[in-house]
Amino acid sequence: MAFDPESRLVVSVVPGKRTARTAAALVADFQRRTGGRLMDLITTDGYPAYEEVILNAYGETVTPPRTGRRGRPKGPYKVPPQGLNYAVVEKTREKGRVVKIATRVVFGTIKAVTAALKRSRVSRAINTSFVERENGTDRHRNARKARKTYRFSKEWSYHEAVTYLTMYVYNFCWPVRTLEIQDEQGRRQRRSPAMAAGLADHVWSIAEWITFPTVQRC
Repeated sequence: MAFDPESRLVVSVVPGKRTARTAAALVADFQRRTGGRLMDLITTDGYPAYEEVILNAYGETVTPPRTGRRGRPKGPYKVPPQGLNYAVVEKTREKGRVVKIATRVVFGTIKAVTAALKRSRVSRAINTSFVERENGTDRHRNARKARKTYRFSKEWSYHEAVTYLTMYVYNFCWPVRTLEIQDEQGRRQRRSPAMAAGLADHVWSIAEWITFPTVQRC
């Protein structure tokens, strides 16, 4: 799952086991939904596949010049562009418990990452706590993901469908308490993640979301 901590919006989700293939699908979908622009800062846990797929998605291709020497010339390769800031949170576990947490800047510089964190409205540290909290929210809202129960999915197609349904209903239909703002009259306005991201002007009802046509016809 790709998550925007400022608006609390689930930007992209790819149901399935975490593999290099699903990681690549997630980053590609996120890049498409955000118009390919570079984010101020991308953070993930220490899963090693992310570094390669992020570089493949956002990297600039460099083609080495021909040297005229014998042998096979070097092939094109990717380099991180200016402005790509990516950091990871690496947790060390012993007997199932986290005993150490370290952060590391992968792409960009410490100075650039620090500047991005200063611009953030929600955090001043490299972390994955926002997406971890959303994972807990998702398990609460989707009974198929509750732990140690008999409500787990028996068919993959149903599990995938309910995953998409609950996450995007969360985006549009659930007013998040921490997103509330005051209007000009001092009244508190409830906002969904989609409203905070500028994608909606009101909190949708579930019926409104389900019946909204996926194809708009003029």
